[in-house]
Amino acid sequence: MEPNLPPILCCPETAPDSALQALEAPEADDELAKLAKALGHPARVRIVRMLSRKEATVCSEIVDEIPLAQSTVSEHLRILKEAGLVRSNQDGPRVGYCINQNMLRKLKALMAVI
Repeated sequence: MEPNLPPILCCPETAPDSALQALEAPEADDELAKLAKALGHPARVRIVRMLSRKEATVCSEIVDEIPLAQSTVSEHLRILKEAGLVRSNQDGPRVGYCINQNMLRKLKALMAVI
């Protein structure tokens, strides 16, 4: 964490997704493929694992734990965010990132019916 700055908070959780009911619909196959593509790089898997264990973190903290350039980590976060696996919240110049628990539950549910 950056010195003398309060811990960064992520955006609040959204309501659970009612689409969990249609896990075997064609749309669910498309969503699973999109999520699998987002997780298709080992660095993105590591980021998701890291964020699933933390309340929220900033990009520089991720860079400290993953030996990649800040720009590379930012690109991986962008891909994960577009897929809905990661959420972010702007706090002045800092952006806090955290796992989207609803989407992670959905991913697990989609995988469970394969």
